Amino acid sequence: MIPWEKIDTAEIPGSDEKLRLMRRGKEFSIKLGTNELMNNRMSGSEAALATLAAKQIEKVARPVVLIGGLGMGFTLRAALAVLGPKAKVVVAELVPAVVAWARGPMAEVFGDSLDDARLSILETDVGEIIRARRSAFDAVLLDVDNGPEGLTRKGNDALYDASGLKAAKSALRPGGVLAVWSSGPNPAFTKRLRTAGFDVNEVNVRATGRGGGARHVIWIARKN
Repeated sequence: MIPWEKIDTAEIPGSDEKLRLMRRGKEFSIKLGTNELMNNRMSGSEAALATLAAKQIEKVARPVVLIGGLGMGFTLRAALAVLGPKAKVVVAELVPAVVAWARGPMAEVFGDSLDDARLSILETDVGEIIRARRSAFDAVLLDVDNGPEGLTRKGNDALYDASGLKAAKSALRPGGVLAVWSSGPNPAFTKRLRTAGFDVNEVNVRATGRGGGARHVIWIARKN
Protein backbone atom coordinates (compact mmCIF):
# COMPACT_ATOMS: atom_id res chain seq x y z
CA MET A 1 0.00 0.00 0.00
CA ILE A 2 1.18 3.50 -0.82
CA PRO A 3 2.18 5.31 2.42
CA TRP A 4 0.71 8.68 3.40
CA GLU A 5 2.91 11.69 2.70
CA LYS A 6 2.62 14.97 4.60
CA ILE A 7 2.42 17.79 2.05
CA ASP A 8 2.02 20.81 4.32
CA THR A 9 0.78 22.11 7.67
CA ALA A 10 -1.23 25.23 8.45
CA GLU A 11 -1.98 27.15 11.61
CA ILE A 12 -5.63 27.78 12.42
CA PRO A 13 -6.25 31.41 13.45
CA GLY A 14 -7.57 31.57 17.00
CA SER A 15 -6.32 28.07 17.82
CA ASP A 16 -3.12 26.34 18.88
CA GLU A 17 -3.91 23.46 16.54
CA LYS A 18 -2.55 22.86 13.04
CA LEU A 19 -4.11 21.32 9.97
CA ARG A 20 -2.12 18.73 8.03
CA LEU A 21 -2.54 18.10 4.32
CA MET A 22 -1.75 14.46 3.54
CA ARG A 23 -1.51 12.66 0.20
CA ARG A 24 -1.48 9.00 -0.81
CA GLY A 25 -1.38 8.63 -4.56
CA LYS A 26 -4.41 10.61 -5.80
CA GLU A 27 -6.08 10.55 -2.40
CA PHE A 28 -5.92 13.66 -0.20
CA SER A 29 -6.77 14.03 3.46
CA ILE A 30 -6.93 17.06 5.75
CA LYS A 31 -6.37 16.12 9.37
CA LEU A 32 -6.45 17.77 12.77
CA GLY A 33 -4.54 15.67 15.25
CA THR A 34 -5.90 12.14 14.91
CA ASN A 35 -9.17 13.37 13.36
CA GLU A 36 -9.66 13.29 9.61
CA LEU A 37 -11.71 16.37 8.73
CA MET A 38 -12.14 15.55 5.06
CA ASN A 39 -11.00 13.18 2.34
CA ASN A 40 -11.50 13.60 -1.40
CA ARG A 41 -12.88 10.04 -1.61
CA MET A 42 -15.85 10.96 0.60
CA SER A 43 -17.71 14.01 -0.64
CA GLY A 44 -21.37 13.02 -0.82
CA SER A 45 -22.74 14.79 2.23
CA GLU A 46 -20.77 17.99 1.63
CA ALA A 47 -22.10 18.13 -1.93
CA ALA A 48 -25.61 17.49 -0.61
CA LEU A 49 -25.24 20.57 1.59
CA ALA A 50 -25.24 22.65 -1.60
CA THR A 51 -27.82 20.73 -3.60
CA LEU A 52 -30.37 20.59 -0.79
CA ALA A 53 -30.02 24.31 -0.11
CA ALA A 54 -30.14 25.22 -3.80
CA LYS A 55 -33.41 23.33 -4.19
CA GLN A 56 -34.97 25.66 -1.62
CA ILE A 57 -34.05 28.79 -3.56
CA GLU A 58 -34.46 27.51 -7.13
CA LYS A 59 -37.07 30.18 -7.92
CA VAL A 60 -34.68 33.04 -7.07
CA ALA A 61 -33.51 34.59 -10.34
CA ARG A 62 -30.17 35.94 -9.10
CA PRO A 63 -29.29 33.98 -5.95
CA VAL A 64 -26.44 35.09 -3.73
CA VAL A 65 -24.94 32.25 -1.70
CA LEU A 66 -22.39 32.37 1.11
CA ILE A 67 -20.34 29.23 1.83
CA GLY A 68 -18.45 29.02 5.10
CA GLY A 69 -15.36 26.88 4.57
CA LEU A 70 -13.58 26.00 1.31
CA GLY A 71 -12.16 22.68 2.44
CA MET A 72 -11.68 20.44 -0.58
CA GLY A 73 -14.32 22.33 -2.53
CA PHE A 74 -17.05 19.67 -2.47
CA THR A 75 -19.79 22.11 -1.46
CA LEU A 76 -18.48 24.82 -3.78
CA ARG A 77 -18.38 22.61 -6.87
CA ALA A 78 -21.84 21.23 -6.17
CA ALA A 79 -23.21 24.76 -5.74
CA LEU A 80 -21.67 25.97 -9.00
CA ALA A 81 -23.11 22.94 -10.79
CA VAL A 82 -26.71 23.53 -9.71
CA LEU A 83 -26.94 27.32 -9.47
CA GLY A 84 -27.73 29.29 -12.60
CA PRO A 85 -25.44 31.59 -14.60
CA LYS A 86 -26.70 34.69 -12.77
CA ALA A 87 -25.82 33.38 -9.30
CA LYS A 88 -23.08 34.78 -7.09
CA VAL A 89 -21.15 32.52 -4.71
CA VAL A 90 -18.99 33.88 -1.91
CA VAL A 91 -16.67 31.48 -0.08
CA ALA A 92 -15.19 32.51 3.27
CA GLU A 93 -12.11 30.50 4.27
CA LEU A 94 -10.40 31.28 7.57
CA VAL A 95 -7.12 29.44 6.85
CA PRO A 96 -5.22 31.04 3.93
CA ALA A 97 -3.19 27.87 3.38
CA VAL A 98 -6.37 25.97 2.48
CA VAL A 99 -6.87 28.33 -0.46
CA ALA A 100 -3.22 27.86 -1.43
CA TRP A 101 -3.65 24.08 -1.29
CA ALA A 102 -6.65 24.36 -3.59
CA ARG A 103 -4.60 26.21 -6.17
CA GLY A 104 -1.49 24.10 -5.61
CA PRO A 105 -1.28 20.42 -4.65
CA MET A 106 -5.05 19.88 -4.91
CA ALA A 107 -5.52 21.78 -8.19
CA GLU A 108 -6.60 18.59 -9.96
CA VAL A 109 -9.30 18.00 -7.34
CA PHE A 110 -10.69 21.52 -7.78
CA GLY A 111 -10.49 21.53 -11.58
CA ASP A 112 -11.55 24.89 -13.02
CA SER A 113 -14.02 25.73 -10.24
CA LEU A 114 -11.85 28.48 -8.74
CA ASP A 115 -11.86 30.30 -12.08
CA ASP A 116 -15.66 30.48 -12.26
CA ALA A 117 -16.77 34.09 -12.83
CA ARG A 118 -19.59 33.66 -10.30
CA LEU A 119 -17.13 32.97 -7.47
CA SER A 120 -15.45 35.22 -4.92
CA ILE A 121 -13.13 33.81 -2.23
CA LEU A 122 -12.50 35.82 0.93
CA GLU A 123 -9.81 34.75 3.37
CA THR A 124 -11.71 35.65 6.52
CA ASP A 125 -13.97 34.32 9.25
CA VAL A 126 -17.41 33.58 7.81
CA GLY A 127 -18.88 34.84 11.08
CA GLU A 128 -17.58 38.33 10.34
CA ILE A 129 -19.32 38.35 6.97
CA ILE A 130 -22.57 37.11 8.49
CA ARG A 131 -22.54 39.77 11.18
CA ALA A 132 -21.63 42.58 8.78
CA ARG A 133 -24.25 42.00 6.08
CA ARG A 134 -27.99 42.26 6.55
CA SER A 135 -30.45 40.72 4.07
CA ALA A 136 -27.53 39.98 1.75
CA PHE A 137 -27.84 36.26 1.03
CA ASP A 138 -30.44 33.83 -0.25
CA ALA A 139 -28.53 30.93 1.33
CA VAL A 140 -25.78 30.56 3.92
CA LEU A 141 -24.03 27.18 3.89
CA LEU A 142 -21.86 26.30 6.88
CA ASP A 143 -19.28 23.53 6.82
CA VAL A 144 -16.55 25.15 8.87
CA ASP A 145 -16.10 22.47 11.51
CA ASN A 146 -17.29 19.03 12.56
CA GLY A 147 -20.75 20.43 13.23
CA PRO A 148 -22.44 22.79 15.69
CA GLU A 149 -19.82 22.03 18.33
CA GLY A 150 -16.39 23.40 17.42
CA LEU A 151 -13.61 20.87 16.90
CA THR A 152 -11.01 22.75 14.90
CA ARG A 153 -11.57 26.09 16.66
CA LYS A 154 -13.70 26.92 19.68
CA GLY A 155 -14.51 30.30 18.15
CA ASN A 156 -16.69 28.45 15.66
CA ASP A 157 -19.19 27.77 18.44
CA ALA A 158 -20.34 31.38 18.10
CA LEU A 159 -21.83 30.55 14.71
CA TYR A 160 -24.25 28.09 16.26
CA ASP A 161 -25.32 29.67 19.53
CA ALA A 162 -28.41 31.85 19.92
CA SER A 163 -26.66 35.09 18.93
CA GLY A 164 -24.96 33.43 15.97
CA LEU A 165 -28.24 32.08 14.65
CA LYS A 166 -29.84 35.50 15.10
CA ALA A 167 -27.05 37.03 13.01
CA ALA A 168 -27.45 34.36 10.34
CA LYS A 169 -31.17 35.03 10.15
CA SER A 170 -30.50 38.75 9.75
CA ALA A 171 -28.00 38.05 6.96
CA LEU A 172 -30.61 36.12 4.99
CA ARG A 173 -33.17 37.63 2.66
CA PRO A 174 -36.86 36.78 3.21
CA GLY A 175 -37.34 33.07 2.54
CA GLY A 176 -33.59 32.51 2.71
CA VAL A 177 -32.02 29.27 3.88
CA LEU A 178 -29.37 28.44 6.46
CA ALA A 179 -27.85 25.02 5.72
CA VAL A 180 -25.50 23.41 8.24
CA TRP A 181 -23.38 20.25 7.85
CA SER A 182 -22.54 18.00 10.80
CA SER A 183 -20.80 14.67 11.31
CA GLY A 184 -23.68 13.60 13.55
CA PRO A 185 -27.00 14.54 15.15
CA ASN A 186 -27.38 17.35 17.66
CA PRO A 187 -30.92 17.67 19.11
CA ALA A 188 -29.96 20.78 21.09
CA PHE A 189 -28.96 22.56 17.89
CA THR A 190 -32.22 21.61 16.21
CA LYS A 191 -34.04 23.16 19.15
CA ARG A 192 -31.94 26.35 18.94
CA LEU A 193 -32.75 26.71 15.24
CA ARG A 194 -36.47 26.50 15.95
CA THR A 195 -36.17 28.89 18.88
CA ALA A 196 -34.40 31.35 16.55
CA GLY A 197 -37.48 31.30 14.32
CA PHE A 198 -36.39 28.97 11.52
CA ASP A 199 -38.51 26.27 9.89
CA VAL A 200 -36.22 23.26 10.24
CA ASN A 201 -35.76 20.08 8.25
CA GLU A 202 -33.08 17.64 9.45
CA VAL A 203 -31.72 15.37 6.68
CA ASN A 204 -29.53 12.28 7.10
CA VAL A 205 -27.00 11.81 4.29
CA ARG A 206 -24.37 9.16 3.70
CA ALA A 207 -20.76 10.35 3.51
CA THR A 208 -20.11 8.82 0.09
CA GLY A 209 -23.45 9.91 -1.35
CA ARG A 210 -24.01 6.41 -2.76
CA GLY A 211 -25.72 4.75 0.18
CA GLY A 212 -22.48 3.98 2.02
CA GLY A 213 -20.15 5.51 4.54
CA ALA A 214 -20.89 7.29 7.78
CA ARG A 215 -24.25 8.98 8.37
CA HIS A 216 -23.95 12.75 8.42
CA VAL A 217 -26.62 15.35 9.17
CA ILE A 218 -27.65 18.47 7.26
CA TRP A 219 -30.04 21.02 8.71
CA ILE A 220 -32.06 23.01 6.20
CA ALA A 221 -33.44 25.99 8.11
CA ARG A 222 -35.68 28.44 6.28
CA LYS A 223 -36.17 32.00 7.44
CA ASN A 224 -39.86 32.57 8.13
